[in-house]
Amino acid sequence: MYNTTDFRRGLKIEYKGEPYEIAEFQHVKPGKGAAFVKTRMRNLLTGNILDINFRSGDKFEKPDLEEREMQFLYFDNDGCWFMDNQTYDQVSISRESLGEKTGYLQEGVNVTILFYRGKAIDIELPNFVELRIVETEPGVRGDTVSGGSKPAKLETGVVVNVPLFISRGDVVKIDTRTGEYVERVS
Repeated sequence: MYNTTDFRRGLKIEYKGEPYEIAEFQHVKPGKGAAFVKTRMRNLLTGNILDINFRSGDKFEKPDLEEREMQFLYFDNDGCWFMDNQTYDQVSISRESLGEKTGYLQEGVNVTILFYRGKAIDIELPNFVELRIVETEPGVRGDTVSGGSKPAKLETGVVVNVPLFISRGDVVKIDTRTGEYVERVS
């Protein structure tokens, strides 16, 4: 069981029979009345965001979640296919439920798959991925690291802002949590 004092970003709780992940929370102690916790949660099954206030001291069940290390195989009409590294079982997750995360998936990358009651519902990407730039304005001599940024399209179709000296064909390191450029990989 979890209590409202256990709340932190990323904590997964069961609320009204469904799994939720806490995105934001704030403990509030008004001058008059009881303390409460203002919470923003994401439904792990539907992706919907829920803003709700809980009384301080409310208790919540731990959801029936399991995490497994799996390898991304490919995309098809049904969604994204992953293979368990131990048993070689394959599971599919729809592109809609993964949202922006599909833009960082490359064939062969290992991810953590989140299962709820035996059904794959979400993935946790590695913090950084290395992707090749397929489309951007050419770099010009004299462009420096501190000179600004320009949009660049990656091999997976995601567009990120990169420094002016980056050109087509360069491999860059991207932070999957923020979607921002980190560095050029040599």
